[in-house]
Amino acid sequence: MTTVKYRLYQPRLAPRRTKVEVPGWGGTKAPRQDGAHEQGWHCLPFVEGAQYGIEIFYPHEHEARVTHDGERFEFAGAFGPAPSPGLQWPPFRAFGEGFYTYQLLLDLKVPEGWAVRAEPHPRFYLSAANDVPLAVPALLRTSWWPMINFVVFKAPPAGQAHVFRPGEPFMQLCVVPAEPGFTLEPMSAEEAAEREMQARRIHASRETLGAETRWTSSTHTVFDGTYRRILGAARARDRDHEP
Repeated sequence: MTTVKYRLYQPRLAPRRTKVEVPGWGGTKAPRQDGAHEQGWHCLPFVEGAQYGIEIFYPHEHEARVTHDGERFEFAGAFGPAPSPGLQWPPFRAFGEGFYTYQLLLDLKVPEGWAVRAEPHPRFYLSAANDVPLAVPALLRTSWWPMINFVVFKAPPAGQAHVFRPGEPFMQLCVVPAEPGFTLEPMSAEEAAEREMQARRIHASRETLGAETRWTSSTHTVFDGTYRRILGAARARDRDHEP
């Protein structure tokens, strides 16, 4: 178990393991049944990916709107006076032509060999309003970097706005190995044949595995629970083999 320690200058940043809110940004409580509209939480790979990080909440009492007309940014909000002396205020700044920053008053300490990666909050991918701030991926080796950092966001398209709402998550941070310790190489003929056989077995069994979980959404997309069932079996197998 990797322990991530944090130091807060603004308690309402409220870092926590990312949760898929239902009802909320993760969708409505529409059941998996024929005629239902597909929701983000219906997709298990998305849910597992979304919950992989640490979500950060907008800590101020006012709403902030960021717009960009192709040349200049506008940061609109009832910011008022700085909450404390010496604080960058308002907390937003233009950064080059097409990016802006937010002063994140948060320090995360991870063990040696690990790093913190900034990511868009997963609700970015589900928002029909396209108003979710788009955090730019960045890797920080915080085991030896205790500085308070700013985070970078891509400018919204002209005519649209990024909205930072009180108590709403606006980005997430993922804890990852500091070095990408992997290489890419083609599978051997034996490995490829084994994977192909596994794929064929799953395909041949899908009618059985997914029989009780198959449904068609309002957009005529067919879903079933084959992946969920195999994942459940794999987890049970791993638990049985734990020392």
